[in-house]
Amino acid sequence: MNELNLNGKVAVITGGAGVICSVMAKSLAAQGVKTIILDLNKESAVAVAGEIEQEFKTQSIGVSANVLDKASLEAAAMEIKEKFGTIDILVNGAGGNSPMATTKVERMEGTDNENPEDTFFGLKEEGFDKVFNLNFKGTLLPTMVFASGMVRKKSGVIINISSMNSYRPLTKIAAYSAAKAAVNNFTQWLAVHFSKTGVRVNAIAPGFLLTNQNRFLLIDEATGGLTPRGKKIINGTPMERYCLPEELTGTLIYLASDLSKFVTGIVIPVDGGFSAYSGV
Repeated sequence: MNELNLNGKVAVITGGAGVICSVMAKSLAAQGVKTIILDLNKESAVAVAGEIEQEFKTQSIGVSANVLDKASLEAAAMEIKEKFGTIDILVNGAGGNSPMATTKVERMEGTDNENPEDTFFGLKEEGFDKVFNLNFKGTLLPTMVFASGMVRKKSGVIINISSMNSYRPLTKIAAYSAAKAAVNNFTQWLAVHFSKTGVRVNAIAPGFLLTNQNRFLLIDEATGGLTPRGKKIINGTPMERYCLPEELTGTLIYLASDLSKFVTGIVIPVDGGFSAYSGV
């Protein structure tokens, strides 16, 4: 069996101060990886980096950057290069949804008294722009900036964070589902494009986690219990629970390490059986 070959590697994790990606960063640090917590919120990024250094005794820094601003990313890359040199691993974890790109109803009834604002026709163009930019452009631009060094040294791993929505779009969230499908397609395209450079490109498609972005859809603010939509997700997941961020880290380590050195261009579901279940 191949060794992991992760100790001493350098990883950038975008959205690294978030609930999911901070756990991912810590799982890499546990393998001896030096981590850069890249986040729009500098204070939160520095805090996560401090936790990592204290717990795992591996180097970690928090860096502020906007994944939608190439100049901001290039400035961050210069700071990282001065402290760590070129990077070995890029985890594109920044993403999210918006209420402006979410319909109020799951399906149109087609009746005369139906309020168009509750349906597809009530979605806001700016909501689509926000969601597409954050999920797709927020994967594209960091890759443009950080992958160039990998290509030059003919070694590196890019791991994009997709979603099960990319395969089977959930009702209401048209923009998020389409944006994550674009991430899958880009992952495959770039894997082929980089296939002779020594840089591998893969993605993880998590099942359903409770995050700050989807909590408004899944948890009833008044009762703290599941919404009808939240119950549907649980009923459609054979393991009958939400995924925990820690349960994504095994797949992350596999894709980042030499255990998967002949693996490129794939999207791995980590979904509790959701994609295998017909509902019957």
